[in-house]
Amino acid sequence: MAGMRALACSALLATAAMLVGEPAKADFRLCNNTGNRVGIAIGYKENESWTTEGWWNISARSCETVLRGTLVARFYYIYAVDYDRGGEWSGQAFMCSREKEFTIRGTEDCLARGFDRTGFFEVDTGDQPSWTVQLTESADQTPMQPLQSKIPMLQTPPTAGRPGQPLPPSRSRN
Repeated sequence: MAGMRALACSALLATAAMLVGEPAKADFRLCNNTGNRVGIAIGYKENESWTTEGWWNISARSCETVLRGTLVARFYYIYAVDYDRGGEWSGQAFMCSREKEFTIRGTEDCLARGFDRTGFFEVDTGDQPSWTVQLTESADQTPMQPLQSKIPMLQTPPTAGRPGQPLPPSRSRN
């Protein structure tokens, strides 16, 4: 897939609006600041075991809340796929996933259990009650809202071998 730009990721602290009489909202959100549709999978520690879930489909230049309520962990893990141009946002934290909608308990023996072994990137929320991750196409692209806290940019080349990956079903939490 020649000519494809590398994808980058940055995280930012979500600012809760403090309105008189209304409590601050605390959620884990992902914003897609690209011109393409992306699919999101998330990994997190729940009690003493790990859980991975996917897929949330996020339209170009929009945001989605993937976990509602006050965050209960410092570290969360994200894997994202650009459906329109190919490529991914990934990392070195290997967890289980699959192409269709999923909730998977545990990160061990992914392949033996019939799942994919996927590299997620780590998001350090600093124990904040809410957090927003911004997905961008390049480090010099301006995000939708100003960054207050930034982690180093993760440059990931487009992935070979995943062309034409089907669009997983939409996922939302209420």
